[in-house]
Amino acid sequence: MGDLSEHFSRWEFRCKCGCGFDDVKPFLVSRLEYMRREGGKPITINSGCRCIPYNALVGGVADSAHTTGMAADLHCPTSGERFKMVQLALDAGFRRVGVGNNFIHVDIDEEKPQEKMWLY
Repeated sequence: MGDLSEHFSRWEFRCKCGCGFDDVKPFLVSRLEYMRREGGKPITINSGCRCIPYNALVGGVADSAHTTGMAADLHCPTSGERFKMVQLALDAGFRRVGVGNNFIHVDIDEEKPQEKMWLY
């Protein structure tokens, strides 16, 4: 049981540098919760909130949605898992999706162009 939703806890989204930044947006969590319920399997958050210095350290773009608690990278190590996760993300209402070799990025930043998908 999570403290943000049925399946997600704040610690899963906390910045990996140890600074404590964990201001994940509830709307992001609600969409991820939808994906978890519909997919029927746990979702691992590789990267959630990032402070600005940590975002720069990991090569994130300067205006990354991670720095405002509006993005998450979800662990998907196989092609089939990535396909299913992208399908769930679109069904959940995400309109910004990035696909990497072992993860997908989802965000809810409405200040950025919508209906976009990209590759890492």
